[in-house]
Amino acid sequence: MSKTIKTLATVGLVATAMTAHGSMAIADGAKEKCFGVSLAGQNDCAAGPGTSCAGSSTVDYQGNAWTLVDEGTCLTMELPAMDDGTARMGSLEALERDLPQA
Repeated sequence: MSKTIKTLATVGLVATAMTAHGSMAIADGAKEKCFGVSLAGQNDCAAGPGTSCAGSSTVDYQGNAWTLVDEGTCLTMELPAMDDGTARMGSLEALERDLPQA
């Protein structure tokens, strides 16, 4: 194997290792449950009637469905305003808004 090929292989391995390490650092970050922030069918799990587990929410921003988000970001996420113009925010506890019609 030529010296150039060995050098390129080594550079490739180092770059791969650095990329993997960076991805793991992001994945290792603390997470928290954030209610009312996921789109329909994209929640991580249940919080009450109308949700049974991952992907079971039927309404965008369903208040009783949660999604895991980076710790400390739930209450500051920018979400579209509700139909009446009121600000829509995530919560660390289940909400009574945007629930599916019974």
